[in-house]
Amino acid sequence: MRLQTTVLAAAIAALCACSAQREEADTPSQAVEDAVPVADAPIDQPPYDVPPATIIGDTTGSLRVDGPAEGTITFEGFGPAKFGATAEAVRQAWGGDLGDAQPSEPGGCYYLIPQPLGSEGYRTAFMVEGDRFARIDVRDASVTAPGGAKVGMTGDEVRALYPGRVEEQPHKYDPEGKVLRVAAGAGGDAALVLELDKDGRVDEWRVGVPPQVDYVEGCS
Repeated sequence: MRLQTTVLAAAIAALCACSAQREEADTPSQAVEDAVPVADAPIDQPPYDVPPATIIGDTTGSLRVDGPAEGTITFEGFGPAKFGATAEAVRQAWGGDLGDAQPSEPGGCYYLIPQPLGSEGYRTAFMVEGDRFARIDVRDASVTAPGGAKVGMTGDEVRALYPGRVEEQPHKYDPEGKVLRVAAGAGGDAALVLELDKDGRVDEWRVGVPPQVDYVEGCS
């Protein structure tokens, strides 16, 4: 009887051991649970902080935005492109498309004009003659002439800006218009020439060196 009891106890112990082994096999270990990866971040978002984007500014050295930058037109020229410089120097100073105009003959007169050209024609133009930069023509009211004059000003406003330096001349084509010529001063040869319409207001101006600054018809 004691032997049967002993055998029965051994069988029960063996059965319990098998059940324990089966439970261990069916239950993941803590190490395996720890190794399970968390959900991946969205593919368009890196799993780390990213600094904000940096806006890269204009590195071309251009002196214009939609027109000449404030203060770049002087009695000496356009920024680093002084009167007497090459056409290439003007192109570099402008930093944009000035067209592909060429003189009709070697050394002839022509204009470098910002592109695209609007339906009303140019607003700013750079005259080249004898292969040298000689003058700037402006019809844009947002562009300031050296000394402060602008398209739209009255003759009296112009005279107030350049006291004692304004020479008045008749307009070659408009009997009701006038031309005001302002010397650069300080012994310089350059001049500012402003054309007034019949209402006595500036409708265009030019600055440059003689004789080109006094050409009434431009390159015509």
